[in-house]
Amino acid sequence: MISAFVASWALFHNTYLAGMLLAVLLAMVGCVVVARDQIFIGAAVSQASMLGIAVAMWATAALSESSCGVCEGDAFLTLSGVVCAVMGALVSGGGRPAAGRESREAVTGWVFLVGASVSVLLLSRSPHGLEEVHRLMASTVIGATRGEVALLGVLVVVSLAVLAARFPAILLTVMDPEMAAAVGVPVRGWGAAMSVWLGLTVGFSIRVGGVIYAFGCLVLPALVAKNLCREVRTVFVLAPLLALGTSTVAFVLANAYDLPPGQLAAALLAGQLLAAWGLAPLRARGHRR
Repeated sequence: MISAFVASWALFHNTYLAGMLLAVLLAMVGCVVVARDQIFIGAAVSQASMLGIAVAMWATAALSESSCGVCEGDAFLTLSGVVCAVMGALVSGGGRPAAGRESREAVTGWVFLVGASVSVLLLSRSPHGLEEVHRLMASTVIGATRGEVALLGVLVVVSLAVLAARFPAILLTVMDPEMAAAVGVPVRGWGAAMSVWLGLTVGFSIRVGGVIYAFGCLVLPALVAKNLCREVRTVFVLAPLLALGTSTVAFVLANAYDLPPGQLAAALLAGQLLAAWGLAPLRARGHRR
């Protein structure tokens, strides 16, 4: 099994590297999402990205005589998806609502439903467009390019550098924004930066890995780590390691048994979370003793 995976490296190395880098990047962002108790925001931002891709395809089709198929693989689709993902993250992940305003959960639900419905409506008369939507919903990590791998590598390095340099401020902003503001941390600025970080990561991940892999790597590793770790800072270390290890195992198994690696990775992570939930009562009893 391992030898077959190694033998396939020459042909699929860009796919493997992209999937592993995506897993690490999404897990780091997911730690912030889980710590802020905004798990559903990942699904909402994913649908916002889908809406951006649908708008780009619809606009291109309306402005040209050719079909939407000419847009497949175009960087314009990726850019539009990322822009809408960032906008969706900023709308959904804003600060605490003022009195009389809708809750953050209600706004997140609105973003999710608008993205999911309008994207299909825009492309309902275009077979190529609906095929693209369905592909992104069901696709896995296949066909990544060298440029995408390089961009993901840069995003991972930048994310690690920012976390290492500003971790106390980020952690305080996530866990206790009132205290952070009291000690002089620019809470609004960090909140907006984290929303942009989420939108960029998820928007780009949708085009490379599909919705299932992106959303799974975003929330599941952080949830598993949260149930296994006592300290929040440990979660930021364990979650990316879990995501990297699980994605690697998924690629090995997918290559051996001809399975979609993205869906397999999400299923393995879901199984780990189930096991972590089962261990939680045992850990609680141990602490009481």
